[in-house]
Amino acid sequence: MKRGMAMKYGIYRGIAMTVAGSDSGGGAGIQADLKTFAALKVFGTSAITALTVQNSIGVTGIHNAPPEIIKAQILAVGSDFPLGAVKTGMLGNRGTIRAVAEGLSELGIKKIVVDPVMVAQSGDSLLAADAVEAVKEIIVPLAQIVTPNLPEAEKLTGMRIESVEEMTAAAREIAKLGCGAVLVKGGHLAGEPEIITDVLLADGKISLLQDRRIETTANHGTGCTLSSAIAAELAAGLGLEEAVARARQYLRAGLHYGVTAGHGAGCLGHAVTMPWTEIVHG
Repeated sequence: MKRGMAMKYGIYRGIAMTVAGSDSGGGAGIQADLKTFAALKVFGTSAITALTVQNSIGVTGIHNAPPEIIKAQILAVGSDFPLGAVKTGMLGNRGTIRAVAEGLSELGIKKIVVDPVMVAQSGDSLLAADAVEAVKEIIVPLAQIVTPNLPEAEKLTGMRIESVEEMTAAAREIAKLGCGAVLVKGGHLAGEPEIITDVLLADGKISLLQDRRIETTANHGTGCTLSSAIAAELAAGLGLEEAVARARQYLRAGLHYGVTAGHGAGCLGHAVTMPWTEIVHG
């Protein structure tokens, strides 16, 4: 940690914001994002877009916050805290998407990680059917990086994705929407291959990021966690490719130490400690 930053932020490496919905079960959404920020020693702030009624089994209710309140949260935090990066997650509907875009644009935030959340792991919809175009037209163009899983990439492109080659083509199509970079996540690839491949398109270059699949049922909140970890590392001053690499390491550590407390899918073990965040007490 740089000395100047340490003097200003204490143990924290930077400041980030999550703009997302609340998961009352604690495994995804705002809760996962703030746990991730804390684990990676980045001070977390938030703007809550929706309250969901959910647990490890599924989502039984959603209450969307008024767009003007969502924008007000963003402006209140951003006018006071020096935000190093912002992550967006569940945006719910067109009104929310527009409010978030307006707030981030007024603040001039450049390091934006867009996780285009559309469906919960349980299969419950988290995005209004008429809002996909708003995601593509309004929020994706603001992003430094967009992090769709395969179903989300299919909705953003209209493509059927069944191979790494098609993931690469989808990444190029999403980039045409105006974002800086794209990370298409391959965990849902047909056949559940033993080696998972994520496709990163950055600076016009394709990189295939591969790791062995971790067999676990404690995987609720993986998308939220990965995108917020990228935002945390960007807020700490890392370049994009290194931020993605570290975020993927953190995600894998969380999968290894997952928590199965309810009757459905378990959650990541967000409290893991990564080597680059250890604080030396003198």
